[in-house]
Amino acid sequence: MGAYILRRLLLMIPTIVGIMAISFLVIQFAPGGPVEQVIAQLSGQGDSAEQRLSGGGDMMSQAGTDEMNSRYRGAQGLDPELIAKLEKQFGFDKPPLTRFGEMMWDYIRFDFGESFFRNTSVIDLIVEKMPVSISLGVWVLLLSYAISIPLGIRKAVQDGSTFDVWTSGVIVVGYAVPSFLFGILLIVLFAGGSFFDWFPLRGLTSDNFSELSWWQKILDYFWHLTLPLTALLLSAFATTTLLTKNSFIDEIKKQYVVTARAKGLGERQVLYGHVFRNAMLIVIAGIPAAFISAFFTGSLLIENIFSLDGLGRLGYLSIVNRDYPIVFATLYIFSLMGLVVGLLSDLIYTWIDPRIDFDRRDV
Repeated sequence: MGAYILRRLLLMIPTIVGIMAISFLVIQFAPGGPVEQVIAQLSGQGDSAEQRLSGGGDMMSQAGTDEMNSRYRGAQGLDPELIAKLEKQFGFDKPPLTRFGEMMWDYIRFDFGESFFRNTSVIDLIVEKMPVSISLGVWVLLLSYAISIPLGIRKAVQDGSTFDVWTSGVIVVGYAVPSFLFGILLIVLFAGGSFFDWFPLRGLTSDNFSELSWWQKILDYFWHLTLPLTALLLSAFATTTLLTKNSFIDEIKKQYVVTARAKGLGERQVLYGHVFRNAMLIVIAGIPAAFISAFFTGSLLIENIFSLDGLGRLGYLSIVNRDYPIVFATLYIFSLMGLVVGLLSDLIYTWIDPRIDFDRRDV
């Protein structure tokens, strides 16, 4: 197992470099970079804004201006010296390969630099927004598995029954409808949209949170989490439930289950003593994807709909504003988390079923 873990850790290096390289390459061709963002702001602010950023200076020749205008859309009338300063400020005065190498060297040391437009370090921003995303991700993951696994097992045992049919209908709806649509529906119904005003619409805590007692703080916290978690859970538990059901049905049909029943073992003993361990392997394999999805991608739209200031909203706004240090830092962190969680899931495999030996297979 030690050799397998070492191989997986070494394989993470080219994997993370490849992910970052592809993303960096795509960004080079994306229009509307940070320089263009500032130029767009300057175009509506007049000469005073230009002088404030450029620190004064004489205008360069018209030929230099034309050359700079051809490189950046909307740069007409701006001092090329100002554009050059903006390029240096954002690091675009260096060749792309040099910038990528410097970025990866900094990221290896977990030095993510400073935001282009927020005047603070990227790591401070990520730490500031992380509690919101952790709250959503952890609770969605725990609750979805707490609901899905027992429900999936019961559906497998009662396959074809009335219970299985009507719960399958609910699951299909939950799987088909995106979580953000559930979120909008919940807002309309329960957050002052058109019917009831029972739940808050923004934030994880109330304005007077610090004045509440400890038990009131817990209630206030879950009061704010109710609608976002409900919207995420309705979509999250569907996939895991069907996966659990199908996995248990496949195992129940195998010969070792028939043999166990023939030996006189009770149905509960067969189900949880023999079937459970084998059937849960494929469910465990989905934990890394479920973790990353719940922690970031799945909550991106939900954070925006419910005005929750988490990592999903931070990443979305950073992409819109072309704040590349935040974009690449969040991508690096979540890619690294995905690789590490994938390795942990393999270790859980061996814990549940010691017959699995990863040392005998290729990575």
